[in-house]
Amino acid sequence: MLTEERQQKILQLLAQNNIVKLHELTDLLAASESTIRRDLQELENQKLLIRVHGGAKRIGQHIGFEADMQTKSKENVSAKQMIAKLAATQIKKDDVIYLDAGSSTLELIPLLPKGTPLKVVTNSVKHASQLIDLNIETIILGGMIKLSTNATLGNTSLKQLQEFNFNKAFLGINGIDLNAGLTTPDPEEAILKKTALQQAEEGFILADHSKFNQISFAKVAALEAVTILTDYCPAEHAEMYHDVKILEAQK
Repeated sequence: MLTEERQQKILQLLAQNNIVKLHELTDLLAASESTIRRDLQELENQKLLIRVHGGAKRIGQHIGFEADMQTKSKENVSAKQMIAKLAATQIKKDDVIYLDAGSSTLELIPLLPKGTPLKVVTNSVKHASQLIDLNIETIILGGMIKLSTNATLGNTSLKQLQEFNFNKAFLGINGIDLNAGLTTPDPEEAILKKTALQQAEEGFILADHSKFNQISFAKVAALEAVTILTDYCPAEHAEMYHDVKILEAQK
């Protein structure tokens, strides 16, 4: 077995079990302890796992943490732009869409079809401002503004959202996991995302490859409720997610 194949197998086992033991890896991969130790060291150097006595563990997840908008807008920019281009192909003339707050959905705004009648509802002050600059019919949900993400939240936003119906909803997400589903750190944002999906004929999740096999605090929906738009699904996770509807920008 090639080194790359062996290391992908190790990551796949970690994704499923959170911890792997050295003696189990030597048996499963038919490799010596010294070979497996080198693999684990290389993967730790890449910050893909943490070595522990007798094996390795999955890198811990801060399930309640969420970076602010300024920080998120600088992460994986090229991947988000690729995903946004893919998302734009899903939008048709006269669509009424919901555009969730977030750095991935923000990249979609400049790519919205020019000269195509659209109506957009959003819970983001920043998104609404850019949509207005493009002369796109826009409704912004009312409510309290979360300063770190520029998103409106709370009962006012929720009640207003429940009155609308959409052809499509485009959402960002923090975690995609086979068992936990779609998750995000803030329970109030989770409620809005969940409601937007319920009010839409189709739901799309814009998420780069780093969001796979990640879990945040509050559940939004099951994976089967949406189509995931991503730059690519990492090879070590691809087999796990083969039943999930995923469109990859790099294919």
